[in-house]
Amino acid sequence: MAKKHSEMKVVHKPAAVHSPSLLQRWFIGRPLPTADAPHQAIGKRVGLAVFASDALSSTAYATQEILVILAAAGTAAFGYSIPISMAIVALLAIVTISYEQTIHAYPDGGGAYIVSRDNLGTLPAQVAGAALLSDYILTVSVSVSAGVAQILSAFPGMSHYRVVLAVSLVMFIMLINLRGVKESGFIFAIPTYFFLGMIFLTVGLGMARYLTGGLSTVVDPPALEMVGVSGVTLFLLLHAFSSGTTALTGVEAISNGITAFKEPRSRNAGKTLIAMSLILGTLFLSITFLAHQVGAIPSEGETVISQLARTILGGRSWVYLLMIASTTLILVMAANTAFADFPRLSALQASDRYLPRQMTFKGSRLVFSWGIVTLAMIASLIIILFQARVTALIPLYAIGVFLSFTLSQSGMAHRWYKIGRLGVDEELQEKGSRLQYDRNWRWKMVVNGFGAICTAVVVVIFAATKFSEGAWLVLILIPTLVMVFYTIHRHYANLADALSLAKLQMPNTIHNRGVILPISGVHRGTLKGLQYARTISQNITAIYVSMDEDSDRKVVQRWNEWGAGAPLVVIDSPYREWMYPLVDYIEQATAKNKEGDVLTVVVPEFVPNRWWHHFLHMQNATWLRWALRHVRGVVVVDVPYQVRC
Repeated sequence: MAKKHSEMKVVHKPAAVHSPSLLQRWFIGRPLPTADAPHQAIGKRVGLAVFASDALSSTAYATQEILVILAAAGTAAFGYSIPISMAIVALLAIVTISYEQTIHAYPDGGGAYIVSRDNLGTLPAQVAGAALLSDYILTVSVSVSAGVAQILSAFPGMSHYRVVLAVSLVMFIMLINLRGVKESGFIFAIPTYFFLGMIFLTVGLGMARYLTGGLSTVVDPPALEMVGVSGVTLFLLLHAFSSGTTALTGVEAISNGITAFKEPRSRNAGKTLIAMSLILGTLFLSITFLAHQVGAIPSEGETVISQLARTILGGRSWVYLLMIASTTLILVMAANTAFADFPRLSALQASDRYLPRQMTFKGSRLVFSWGIVTLAMIASLIIILFQARVTALIPLYAIGVFLSFTLSQSGMAHRWYKIGRLGVDEELQEKGSRLQYDRNWRWKMVVNGFGAICTAVVVVIFAATKFSEGAWLVLILIPTLVMVFYTIHRHYANLADALSLAKLQMPNTIHNRGVILPISGVHRGTLKGLQYARTISQNITAIYVSMDEDSDRKVVQRWNEWGAGAPLVVIDSPYREWMYPLVDYIEQATAKNKEGDVLTVVVPEFVPNRWWHHFLHMQNATWLRWALRHVRGVVVVDVPYQVRC
């Protein structure tokens, strides 16, 4: 048991402020103090740009993905794209109403992870976390790849640079997000509203021409790629439906990022969600309808949006180029939704000890820097593996988000059930929210329950129709991620037990048996290490690993002259190994330790004054310290010797 001491005086001292480098200030910006966090909140207009760009951008490729599947039955099947789109918009309305309830129930952020954790349990929460994290990664990969596809539609000669362009854009978005939520929001608001202006102009003009009979068909459409499927089947329609549901990805983003909004947070987030859904539904139906009227053909060479724009806007005019530019920007900026939510979700899971603790760290600009960089690296790797091709990535996309939809809405339905069991004046505090009786709990439970059933049906359809195209990979990835989460959690739980002060029996004293001084030669750094070792103990043993006889003689001669009487042990190493013989000697020495005994290893290390000089040396001191960290009963002390050369 620890002894009780008299109360000690605690002194608080302000930390020295680190001055960032010019390069850091240029790319990331000046550091922000923690007190500035409330001032980094965003309003509804900026919130629409930050959290809705993913959903809004999906209008640029969701229609094309429906047509890609229907093309298997020929152009005659393209008419089915309109009822399929109407079914998807109906599903959008159901999901929106469900998430609007979630936003008000969880004003501190009610994403699928928190809702599942509080209402369904740990395992469903980790499944939701795995589904969302994988979906955010694919959001970046798909949206950026789709943006590059728009560039290649206007400039086909750049097709060889598809992957390079995509990865470069991911790195650019990463840098912008490292500057902070508020600043990145203002930057990304410009392309978002630019896209909305151009797409509404295009759609509005197209509808006007259709109503007046002046809407023409696509000139020189790309060739239709047939895959030899005869007739329209139920499976084909369900397949097209599942591809089109990519339009709903990103709907959950606002519920995950409520804390980024200004007060009143729930009301601002709820209004932003409704506005986003209305815009999304209107654009999606309009684009699908007009694409059918102009006879657009799905193709890797030219996107449906490009065909629609040049048909309505009079060829490849400057207005067409503005439309393509705005579409490219919104598709690239759509990745910002994932960059806003992936770090927040990973920080939540890390705080629950299911991801590395580094994910909870906020950088100099009050954003989760580790999460932002991790997302950029993984998304870039996927872009490289799939060569930035949207059609190849789409089968992996959306199943995760619909699985999280299902878990979130199921959790909300159970939450309303629990509320219905409370007394009128009774309250129940849970980890993520407070439960109070609501007289409308039955109606709200039905809404969320119906939403859960609908999204669960979509998950089944998606898994069945996309299984052979790559959905099987996601169905394996999510359980694998869940196992990784539990492995990390088990490590942290075991570590907490190992570090716990409960039932700790401290030894009365710690006895230092002596000092071992590894040397690679006899020089000023060695002697500085010897001087420091004498302040710890007079029982010092120097260790030298001999590789050849000539070096052996020089070291022995110099040690006799400068070693101040400390014994020197020379370990002959005929196989020219240095690390293993030294660590083996130290392990044998610690084997003689008794309870409370420690052996101090003093490691002299010369430190050059230029960073690139480190690459010119073996870094033996660093490797030795790393190896000795795992040897029990050893305390390692580094004695640096700064060399000015």
